[in-house]
Amino acid sequence: MVSYKELGLVNSREMFEKAIEGGYAVPAFNFNNMEQMQAIIQACVEAESPVILQVSSGARKYANQTLLRYMAQGAVEYAKELGKNIPIVLHLDHGDTFELCKSCIDLGFSSVMIDGSSLPYEENVALTKKVVEYAHQYDVTVEGELGVLAGIEDDVAAEHSTYTRPEDVEDFVKKTGVDSLAISIGTSHGANKFRPEQCTRNADGVLVPPPLRFDILKEIERRIPGFPIVLHGSSSVPQDMVKIINEHGGAIKDAVGIPEEQLREAAKSAVCKVNIDSDGRLAMTAAIRQHFAEKPGDFDPRKYLGPARDWLKNLYIHKCKEVLGSAGKA
Repeated sequence: MVSYKELGLVNSREMFEKAIEGGYAVPAFNFNNMEQMQAIIQACVEAESPVILQVSSGARKYANQTLLRYMAQGAVEYAKELGKNIPIVLHLDHGDTFELCKSCIDLGFSSVMIDGSSLPYEENVALTKKVVEYAHQYDVTVEGELGVLAGIEDDVAAEHSTYTRPEDVEDFVKKTGVDSLAISIGTSHGANKFRPEQCTRNADGVLVPPPLRFDILKEIERRIPGFPIVLHGSSSVPQDMVKIINEHGGAIKDAVGIPEEQLREAAKSAVCKVNIDSDGRLAMTAAIRQHFAEKPGDFDPRKYLGPARDWLKNLYIHKCKEVLGSAGKA
């Protein structure tokens, strides 16, 4: 058993309280490798932002759970070396079994998500409660989910979305004891969040997705005032990144994300955690594709992963400062 406190990490409880009170959202950035982790810490130290390092079950398989734990510990020390002891959470994204959540808690995670949203309601309640009861023994915070997000990201896939029913949230929070709740109000996983026929085109011919269901969010806030809300699938899919990728051999078609102005609005509410993964993937891929097009003779990974890390850092600084409002809140 490894306590996250020994690694210098924090759980999300105080972080979320401050975010709700301050009208901003904490960025939750997924990472799988060293360059991604470096970019996240460099950006959040420079922006003076708290941050949640997210690890999916796919990332655990790819990078190894032990290495990821020590990378998170290294992230804490790296932030100090860069001059700012920012609060850092190590969070399991979309845990789907009790065993997976327990394993992460035992290995030093400070927060876990148990996603029972695809299960019948009572089964979701029972599974979430079981994880909460185990996690709270070790002061680990737990995120649950009501409603289903469409799209594909790592091991999470759903063809259709189901909006969160506001009438369920009070009962769910009371029965499970969760510390935060992920809801479905129109965000979705992956870079292709919406089909073209679901969107309209603006004057520049750019696809514009349907707006988020802020009416559902407001009703949820009314029913559980001050309770931490989480938005998954909140990448905005920068069209300049998509263009660079496609101009240099890529084939990303009809990629549409969540407009940043809608995320700004959500961050001023009880939404205190916003998950961003696909935007980072796009930034890294764009940087690498452009580098190989301009310097096809390079074969040292540092030559192309270095620029990819820089692009990622700049993207994350933008998210902290211009979108989520978390800059200066560390």
